Amino acid sequence: MESKNNVTEFILLGLSQNKRDRMLCFLFFLLCYLGIWLGNLVIMISITFSQLMKQPMYFFLGYLALSDLFYTSTVTPKLMTDLLLDRKIISYANCMTQLFTTHFFGGVEVFILTGMAYDRYVAICKPLHYAIIMNKQRCNSILLASCAGGLLHSLGLFLLTICLPFCGSNEIDHYFCDIYPLLTLACTDTDKIGFLVIANSGLMGLVIFVVLMTSYMMIMYTLRTYSGESRRKAFSTCSSHITVVILFFAPVIFIYIRPATTLPEDKVFTLFYTIIVPMLNPLIYTLRNTEMKNAIRKVWCSHMFVERKKMT
Repeated sequence: MESKNNVTEFILLGLSQNKRDRMLCFLFFLLCYLGIWLGNLVIMISITFSQLMKQPMYFFLGYLALSDLFYTSTVTPKLMTDLLLDRKIISYANCMTQLFTTHFFGGVEVFILTGMAYDRYVAICKPLHYAIIMNKQRCNSILLASCAGGLLHSLGLFLLTICLPFCGSNEIDHYFCDIYPLLTLACTDTDKIGFLVIANSGLMGLVIFVVLMTSYMMIMYTLRTYSGESRRKAFSTCSSHITVVILFFAPVIFIYIRPATTLPEDKVFTLFYTIIVPMLNPLIYTLRNTEMKNAIRKVWCSHMFVERKKMT
């Protein structure tokens, strides 16, 4: 195989070629990005400066909010900038960097969601051993494992892509550098690499999704033995987790479980888990969570009270 690479930059075709549509998209994604930062920062600060940080579930939720910020920031700022430009260019080095960072933070998020599911399983199915199992050391280990898992996932895709020869068209039919659009541009047979991508992303996502849903089904079955109020509270928490898992994993599986092809619908599905889900996560985790709402009220109201006292 001739491993030459004549491409030094790529042209992103983006979401639309219509200028009016691009401006509307820019305004929409600007509001989404501001909402992502506002919502996730409120969650992070509220958890950090309250007693919730001592609880494993909120320990993971705080880092999930942090990973959401990093994850969407690998894509959204570049997307918004390109919506204002007629010619959307990204250098080869920046393209590979975006591929790596996007999948790294996406992988970290997947494994943090897995850690949160494990936490809820232990809390509800093994309540007497919960404090022993989910101690501070175990939580830190799960967090480190999540980072290691994200690194292995993204490094695998990065190494597969960095070795590809690009010598023809440099137009990527997407709004950011992802593995499948890049495979279609490679000047070589990518069938074997496509199979490895399915194993690395599609099958991994499917297996984790099945494990998560199975664990939540076991949790729901165990909740039958709980009293009314305890069952209601646990069901409210788990339903939030299940909603996030479905919203995140469904489009991921749709895109990466199939052979290396790109469809027009891919851009919409990708927008869902790179921008829409990180924006919805703060709402999903706070609207039905009394502890989270109380922490937000306590932290931010007390801060406003202190500021007013200083002014007087």
